[in-house]
Amino acid sequence: MKAYLKPAALAAFAAAPVFAQDAAPQVLITNVHVFDGVNEQRIENASVLIEGNLIKTISTEAIDAPDAEMIDGGGGTLTPGFVETHAHLLLMGPSLSAMEANTTWEDFAIHGTRMAEMYLMQGFTTVRDAGGANGGLRRAIESGQIVGPRYYPAGAFIGTRGGHADFANFTAPPGSETNFGRLNMAQEVSGVDDVYRYARNNLRMGATQVKFMQSGGVVSAFDPWQLLAGSKEEIEAAVQVANEYGTYVMAHSYRKEAIMNALDAGVMSIEHGFSFDCEIAEVMNEKGAFISTNLTAFDPGLLDVPAVKNQPSSLRKAISATATFENYIPNMKQCPVKRAFQTDCVGSVEDCNIQIAYEKHLNNEFFGPHQSLVTMTSIGGELVALSGDFTNPFTEGKLGVIEEGAYADILIIDGNPLEDFSVVGTGDVWFGADPRPESPETIRLIMKDGVVYKNTLQ
Repeated sequence: MKAYLKPAALAAFAAAPVFAQDAAPQVLITNVHVFDGVNEQRIENASVLIEGNLIKTISTEAIDAPDAEMIDGGGGTLTPGFVETHAHLLLMGPSLSAMEANTTWEDFAIHGTRMAEMYLMQGFTTVRDAGGANGGLRRAIESGQIVGPRYYPAGAFIGTRGGHADFANFTAPPGSETNFGRLNMAQEVSGVDDVYRYARNNLRMGATQVKFMQSGGVVSAFDPWQLLAGSKEEIEAAVQVANEYGTYVMAHSYRKEAIMNALDAGVMSIEHGFSFDCEIAEVMNEKGAFISTNLTAFDPGLLDVPAVKNQPSSLRKAISATATFENYIPNMKQCPVKRAFQTDCVGSVEDCNIQIAYEKHLNNEFFGPHQSLVTMTSIGGELVALSGDFTNPFTEGKLGVIEEGAYADILIIDGNPLEDFSVVGTGDVWFGADPRPESPETIRLIMKDGVVYKNTLQ
């Protein structure tokens, strides 16, 4: 019998704290070593008291809580829940053209529901969606109808004709209706007025931040990765709309020129940012901006990915991009900025599960366990909090940290991930890997908002 709850049971269980909020139930976790999301040293032999959905006390002394539910952590490491800052929960693939031509809203919804549960069971208690999803999935999660993490959607991708948000069929004329457009998953803009229209509509539809597609991509139909899409005025218009709502813009940016243009316009989150260097770092640190990068882009096997290898145009783009982006890792080590964790998977639930584990592995390979844990916890928590006081749906406590007053989004992990990072659920093979478990065995407890979704400690 599985030791974590499945959706039918969780629907009722997840809603329980709503009715019990006034009673402020307590949970006391004992016998754990705490990684707080920031510091290199754990708090050894500690206990953590949770009251309602917030952390009330962290102490190495005994905590007096006679009415609390007790959980013995078994000497494991208690960490913040992980934060994924660039996912696409509704995009199942296998290609953009297939999703445009042959996919209904039911297909997208079912896939998103399964992806939400998968992410939570992999230890991610918060996910920022980087395009393609509106507010419906979050409403379903928060009402207890489905199981998933805290969810920060960006609404429709906003981009120019022929850019990375142009998912229309090859022969579609400019401005024609598309499947992605009808569902507000991607919108083509031409001028400032279009940016105003679609950015405001995204926020109306439940987005927590605005996504602007500024560069091209590799595995996409029309756009060279070197593309500088969107005028200065269009990007500034996106920032203006975000500012009206007290939130921010995340920009898909590859080239250095694109990154600098985005930062100059007021963009606060650079997505991918593969041409990162120390000059960019100086500007980012001055402005307090973040970068979110999928490290699979630097994997030696990237050119063997089927979607790249079997498509001549994509293979040419990948070879060019790989040569240009090779200094990202040394530049990030030399001139660090606030770098958040992202997987950027488009595909089946099973394939994304594998890719998530591989992305965890690459973080450790390139940056070591402590920086990887910080990237997956406190930096992600800071980034999603940029959505402000009234667009952000989760303002009662901090995310990505273990401290008094923070949200009770908690993992208990066997062993010490600061010494053996594999215990967070890594995988050292990407394509061709065996299927991953529904939840890593070494993640023994998953709690989100004070509710336990998995517990194999008892």
